[in-house]
Amino acid sequence: MAIERTFSIIKPDAVAKNRIGEILARFESSGLRIVACKMVHMSRELAETIYHVHIGRPFFKDLVEFMSSGPVVCSVLEGEDAITRNRAVMGATDPAKAAAGTIRADFAESVSRNAVHGSDSPESARYEISCVFRPSDLCDRP
Repeated sequence: MAIERTFSIIKPDAVAKNRIGEILARFESSGLRIVACKMVHMSRELAETIYHVHIGRPFFKDLVEFMSSGPVVCSVLEGEDAITRNRAVMGATDPAKAAAGTIRADFAESVSRNAVHGSDSPESARYEISCVFRPSDLCDRP
């Protein structure tokens, strides 16, 4: 398996509930390394940029409003098969369908307030990382 990087967001609902450390620990416990991390209050423009693939969908406006409603924690995670591993740790988008022990099963409120975001492909990961982090922000880890 190849070492890859993925983008992760701890969303405003989980940040407001003070679950940042627990969520980051789950990524690390799964074998992923945090190579960049910062808390930001997303502007509407940044939220629209990151979620541009959903423009035109009925939930886009509410998603942008939610993501810009409070601080989020953005990170870059690295490891073997990082995208798939991250998505497994997060669980299904609908917390009612998420496997027990996943982040969304434990911390999400609903499909729209589901605690975390993770890239779904290498292309999305590269794009989303570039929206928030400069190359110099990424720290190589052993």
